[in-house]
Amino acid sequence: MSNTTLHITNGNALTTYLEKLNFEGDILTWHEMLCEGPTQKEINTNSFFKARKAFLESTYDAEYDIDKIKSELNKLNNVSNYTEIVLWFEYDLFCHINMIAAISLIKQKEIKLPLYLVCSGRVEGEKGLKGIAQLSEKQLLQHYKDKIKLNVDDIATAQKAWRIYSEKDHTLFKELIIRPSNFKYLSNCLKAHLRRFPDTRSGLNTLEYNTLKLIKEHSIKSRHHLLGYCLHYQGYYGFGDLQLKRMIDELDLFYNETEDTLTLNRNGHLALEHQKNFLKMLNVNFEFGGTNKSEYQYYKKESKLIASI
Repeated sequence: MSNTTLHITNGNALTTYLEKLNFEGDILTWHEMLCEGPTQKEINTNSFFKARKAFLESTYDAEYDIDKIKSELNKLNNVSNYTEIVLWFEYDLFCHINMIAAISLIKQKEIKLPLYLVCSGRVEGEKGLKGIAQLSEKQLLQHYKDKIKLNVDDIATAQKAWRIYSEKDHTLFKELIIRPSNFKYLSNCLKAHLRRFPDTRSGLNTLEYNTLKLIKEHSIKSRHHLLGYCLHYQGYYGFGDLQLKRMIDELDLFYNETEDTLTLNRNGHLALEHQKNFLKMLNVNFEFGGTNKSEYQYYKKESKLIASI
């Protein structure tokens, strides 16, 4: 571990963990959730921050401290003391969108240092997928030892993914899904992203559909109880409480709620059985990077996006 390393972490929890383990070098903490809301190809501009602030404060009533975020990103303004940059991002869509943005920002600043990736996910001998901050000290140190040096093609793939995400035509992700790279989980994340658009059969996206399945298959007592299930069973999305709670609240036309139960209503059963398309009853005016959720629908039979009519 060199003191000439700049670590870019995926959030405060990991930064605290690395500091606790006395990792040498400096740390840049990535304070964003770019998997939702508008983005622009050029990062670290006034218009970029203005758009992000407006989205996060209006959608989640969350404070967006531009000065705090700029203070972290400004650590990339002078990298003459560093010999490498290590990116710490996880297996999920939430992290991968932030990761491709971080790589793109590094290249926009014409930084030519070697880039390495520490990416958690499947851990030998354990079930499920694990975040970096969930790793034991021994596991984390081994992940660091096994970090992957990103090559020219990897960096180009990340830059292209960010350009596509920040532009309108998300059908272009199809080529990247099958492109080989050192990003072990990128293909799964991009597939998960395409499934965030409304399904042509029910109007629900995959995460919304699976949430209704959770209500059907489990004895759910409340929205908060359902949130716990969603956090556990969301797969490659990696969303937090705020994002999943917003989704649960917007699905209330599909379930009945009493003091101690959530149960599917007729709409919920019709949606699960693909007997009715609820697209016109759902709020699909929501931005993913440079496009809008309303612009496309997901055609499962061919695993692709088609333009909404």
